[in-house]
Amino acid sequence: MSGISFENKTVVVTGAGNGLGKAYALEFANRGANVVVNDIGGSVTGDGSENAPADVVVEEINSSGGSAVANYDSVATKQGGESIIESALSNFGSVDAVVNNAGILRDKSFAKMEEDDLNAIIDVHLKGTFFVCQPAFIQMKEQGYGRFVNVSSPSGLFGNFGQLNYGAAKMGIVGLTNVLAIEGAKYNIKANVIAPNAATRMTETLFGEDMSKLLTVDNITPLVVYLASEQCEITHEIFSAGGGRFARIGISTDVGYFNATAKAEDIFANIDQIRDLSNSIYPTSLADELPLFNEAMNKGN
Repeated sequence: MSGISFENKTVVVTGAGNGLGKAYALEFANRGANVVVNDIGGSVTGDGSENAPADVVVEEINSSGGSAVANYDSVATKQGGESIIESALSNFGSVDAVVNNAGILRDKSFAKMEEDDLNAIIDVHLKGTFFVCQPAFIQMKEQGYGRFVNVSSPSGLFGNFGQLNYGAAKMGIVGLTNVLAIEGAKYNIKANVIAPNAATRMTETLFGEDMSKLLTVDNITPLVVYLASEQCEITHEIFSAGGGRFARIGISTDVGYFNATAKAEDIFANIDQIRDLSNSIYPTSLADELPLFNEAMNKGN
């Protein structure tokens, strides 16, 4: 088994002052990367700021012989995203991989959700991923190489009570990453999504004590490191990780039912065929789904 090294590579990790982001940053540094440790140092809900979380991680890396710099900008603004990537370029001359890990929570049930809670989550998670990815993508195109690991969530992929804002933002990240993968393909830029299950300060109330012992941050790191590495040749995919389990997640479809003059009654009569996924495929572009229209049409005639 060949080793995965990040020597002469620069990795940006957002939200790297605690939890998962910290674990990623430390492992990248252990493998030789120059690391930009970004963290605004706010609370779980996004309030306040302090430099200490990022500084502590940088000190741990540098004191162990690694190479890291801190960045305290918010991902939730265009200027912040540009500054984060500029930290990589000005200090190390390149940006080879980005892990968009920064996040906050403002959980409320659907009926009680306020606009400010929706906007804050969209700004940090979805817009934050865009604001960091765009300047990094421009640089990666010029150098003909790059890796993006964007962080979604089971709450976005499957749903979770009280997290409509978070779930919507996290599913939006999947759509963003799909397009990023398509547009980056010819430049050797790979973009993938992870949906981690780990006990952190953001999720400590979601898991019981016994489950939290299994869902450690260290069990997510191997997948993130691989997806951010030169050895990773896959792109446009979604992965689940947690408790030692690693698995691909697919957004699939099947041939379905064809009737160009269908009425609601026809849908009712054929709903089982419409819902059938027994021979499903996993499209990676709009073009991948088009053959299914022809197949459905041929079966319907």
